[in-house]
Amino acid sequence: MPIGAVLMGPHIAEVVCSQSNEMGSFGHGFTYSGHPVPCSVASECLKIYKEKNIVDHVKSIAPFFQEGMREAISESPVIGEIRGTGLIMGVEFTRNKSPTDLFPASWATGTYFGSQCSDQGLLVRVSGDTIMMSPPLISTKEEIQELISIFKESVKRTERRIADLESKDSNKYCAAK
Repeated sequence: MPIGAVLMGPHIAEVVCSQSNEMGSFGHGFTYSGHPVPCSVASECLKIYKEKNIVDHVKSIAPFFQEGMREAISESPVIGEIRGTGLIMGVEFTRNKSPTDLFPASWATGTYFGSQCSDQGLLVRVSGDTIMMSPPLISTKEEIQELISIFKESVKRTERRIADLESKDSNKYCAAK
């Protein structure tokens, strides 16, 4: 059963409350809002977060994840933008580190990369040539290091495949002349 939540800072909350008061209601809801089972599960999850100090754990492990990933892949010629915070990261495959110089869609670079990760036991989210991941909040340093190693190896495999595809493309071009 699904559940959702919206978190907002005081500035936004004041505007929402002001408009809600003006309109006579807070016009936000879903068909599954307030269902007792997911609310009970969510409440228990929040208790576990507190008991196990999950937020502090994430604060302590996130720099290791962010710095380790950036160090492992930032020099790759096929990695354009690397973005992320905490335990969330997005990586974009591009030529020459340029956000406008993309690989041909027919190469399915992101899909290939995702399969290389999967073959080694790492699941990532692929959207075109953008890769997103968010390891579990309870990940250990050892698990994060393994993730980084698999990601780095998958980038190397993807670099080799791109080099092959570029070579085949240039051979086609030369043969056409």
